[in-house]
Amino acid sequence: MATDIKDTVHAVEAAAVMGLLPARPRLLALGEPTHGEDTLLDLRNELFRQLVEEEGYRTITIESDCMMGLVVDDYVTSGTGTLDEVMAHGISHGWGTSAANRELVRWMRDYNDGRPASEQLRFAGFDGPLEITGAASPRQALIALHGYLAAQVDADLLPCTAESLDRLLGADDRWTRPDAMMDPARSVGQSAEAKELRLLADDLVALLDAQTPQLLAATSRDAVDRARLYGRTATGLLRYHFWMADTSPARMTWLVSLRDRMMADNLLALAERGPTLVHAHNAHLQRDQSSMRMGGVRLEWWSAGALVSARLGEEYAFLATALGTLRHHGVDTPPPDTLEGLLYALPEDRYVVDAPRLTAALGGTPPAPHASPYFGYFPLDPAHLPGFDGIVFIKDVPRS
Repeated sequence: MATDIKDTVHAVEAAAVMGLLPARPRLLALGEPTHGEDTLLDLRNELFRQLVEEEGYRTITIESDCMMGLVVDDYVTSGTGTLDEVMAHGISHGWGTSAANRELVRWMRDYNDGRPASEQLRFAGFDGPLEITGAASPRQALIALHGYLAAQVDADLLPCTAESLDRLLGADDRWTRPDAMMDPARSVGQSAEAKELRLLADDLVALLDAQTPQLLAATSRDAVDRARLYGRTATGLLRYHFWMADTSPARMTWLVSLRDRMMADNLLALAERGPTLVHAHNAHLQRDQSSMRMGGVRLEWWSAGALVSARLGEEYAFLATALGTLRHHGVDTPPPDTLEGLLYALPEDRYVVDAPRLTAALGGTPPAPHASPYFGYFPLDPAHLPGFDGIVFIKDVPRS
């Protein structure tokens, strides 16, 4: 069997990755099994650089706040701001401090320098403005959407004034209370003001859609796309806050589902713009149903990757990343009967695996599940192997 498995292994290069796929996918996603490891991000950077230069990908999107990502996109396309400012204010979840993320943004800016807009790389975050402790106020997205429309359409068509939105929104800290994640009574998501804002946001998005021909003529495709991002974000946040205030047993399932729904909507919008490279946790990109236990309750929902794959078919491709050891977090050599253990036994330090051929080589006998001693690392589920187009394997991950 070892010989058969070895035959499925290739160098981690753009040509090898594309050789696994029937055609260039519109969305090519690379997952990671844990966050915060620059070794994984350095490999991402090199592979994405090759795919940009050799395969014509023109957008790179990562698991970061979609609204903050606009700051990075403005920097890489036009040089707005400084690299320090962009890393501090353009990438969420604390990942702006990553040396590998900084190098990605720096390289994208250098790549774009002197190129016409039609050939430039674009950056996007595709996560919602969400953190584990809660969700952002919908103010930024709602006010931006209203402002764009107010500057372009007849005032009589607007469902409200900016002053009305400001009054209904109130102070932003009403929306961002950390205790609301665990106590629905602390959330304003089902208040009379929040319910009215949901209706107004829906009407603003409907107006944007109805006026698209005029807006394209008066502004630009980029401006309309950005306004649509504002609309998706505003309606998504208001829906998320509504369910934060819910007291039913379905509350947490709704919340995790809505986050991946917001991710999927952003990815589909990027796919409409052109070929896009995606990087996020494996769990957000997999085709299989996601699950986790929270407070003793098992939650199940469909990931962003599953939602996008259902829409795009073969135009979505997913490479999962697996690793052998993460010793600084107590993850030692994987047992030989696990998927990671089988891959660890091969001599190469890093490689990409043809997942369908590996499945065939295993002869219908899936490896044993691998339990992680570190809560931040998620080994691959062997049952998900048929849903992978490939596996990027890194044998040993040193401390960043």
